[in-house]
Amino acid sequence: MRKVEVTPYNEQWLSKFEEETNILNKILGLEIIDIHHIGSTSVNGLKAKPILDIIPVVKDINRIDQFNSSMIEIGYKPKGENGISQRRYFQKGGDNRTHHVHIYQLGNSEIERHLAFRDYLRAHPDVAKKYGDLKEYLSHRFPYDIESYIKGKEQLAMEIERKAMFWYRSKT
Repeated sequence: MRKVEVTPYNEQWLSKFEEETNILNKILGLEIIDIHHIGSTSVNGLKAKPILDIIPVVKDINRIDQFNSSMIEIGYKPKGENGISQRRYFQKGGDNRTHHVHIYQLGNSEIERHLAFRDYLRAHPDVAKKYGDLKEYLSHRFPYDIESYIKGKEQLAMEIERKAMFWYRSKT
């Protein structure tokens, strides 16, 4: 059973993201257009589960399944769409998860949603602190119940996302 653990921000998360980006670039090669660090580990100072979330943006999502064997070789478990249409999702680390890779084709609206959330938290440290404090509280309240942890932060996350999307679109 996986334990829900939220830790203080770790300066090493950025270098670990860069290391993984180099590995993913070698595997996915010319399919990759860009790679983004998303999720709580991408926001300086934010308390987070110590799992790196990464979005490789690719030319053609339908070509990604051909890389499953290569992803397995470097420790990832392919999960297909895993509930989100037009995504390819990979997990690394088993019960001691270290990475989530969410691959989307250029133009998928999920990319903008994730980047807006990340950038909003980066620009609003008070909101990031509130979000991090809630996650820490929930991790202590539900240490072995990931579903309750997720449900507990859902309302605040949706509120942040709504504000983030408005904020993000007004900037561009």
